[in-house]
Amino acid sequence: MQTMINGCDISCCTLCPRECGTDRTASYGNCGCDDKLRAARCALHMWEEPCISGTNGSGTIFFSGCSLSCCYCQNQKISHDCFGTEITTKHLAQCMLKLQQQGAHNINFVTGSHFTPWITEAVHMVRDKLTIPLVWNSSGYETVETLRLLDGIIDIYLPDVKYLYPATAREYSWAPDYPEYALKAIAEMHRQVGKPVFDENGIMKKGLIIRHLILPGHRHESIDILKKLTELLPKEEFLISLMGQYTPPKEKLPYKNLNRKLTTMEYSSVLRCAEKLELNGFSQELSSAQAQYTPEFDLEGLPND
Repeated sequence: MQTMINGCDISCCTLCPRECGTDRTASYGNCGCDDKLRAARCALHMWEEPCISGTNGSGTIFFSGCSLSCCYCQNQKISHDCFGTEITTKHLAQCMLKLQQQGAHNINFVTGSHFTPWITEAVHMVRDKLTIPLVWNSSGYETVETLRLLDGIIDIYLPDVKYLYPATAREYSWAPDYPEYALKAIAEMHRQVGKPVFDENGIMKKGLIIRHLILPGHRHESIDILKKLTELLPKEEFLISLMGQYTPPKEKLPYKNLNRKLTTMEYSSVLRCAEKLELNGFSQELSSAQAQYTPEFDLEGLPND
């Protein structure tokens, strides 16, 4: 029997590229979640890109679970262990309004792909009361079909492009098809929101920012990713955010390169490529590669009733 959430059948879930077909009313999908909406944090966040965080902060809502589950994830507590609390779509709608009242520049849905029908349902509850943009902050491992559920709802897309080589994606995220899906997802996101639009204070109102975390030992892949993006989209139609914040997990990984931080040489070579390609966007200081910049997932801001 079909179980529909806002028009999507979750009794045979195909929301993400894994297409595990799980009946989420009876079990847990590859994302680690069932049919109960779960979140780990709802609070203002100052560590996004300047045009997202601004002076007041981005209104981030971190969801539990993840369809990608990278071995080096800094948010393993919520992505791998699915830490969080069960909330209703009504609770989620209330969270959005509360963040807006706190002065958030936007509502930032973090890793919500596996909860897309629940999120869109909550947005429709308060759409007429929201006056700030909605941000979709994801791993980039998305299907075009699921992204189309967000067309006309999401104002700003903030995806990762993690890998270009299937072998790397297989090794670190067990997803050799990641490059194929991520590039198609980027094209769909761009189709929906178009080129970047900012207000008079430099806060983004609409558009696409593509993030890329440079991994130790993979600078050549990072350079190839930048080149590929310029083939996929006009460079004035998106912003790039190059991240040097890679922090080795506490438990050693079976990959020597991932047990160290990024070197200055690795980071600088990728930055030089971005400059040569005349890409617009943001870069981080290597000093940001510290665990202290990872949010505390302590259920802050979430309803307890």
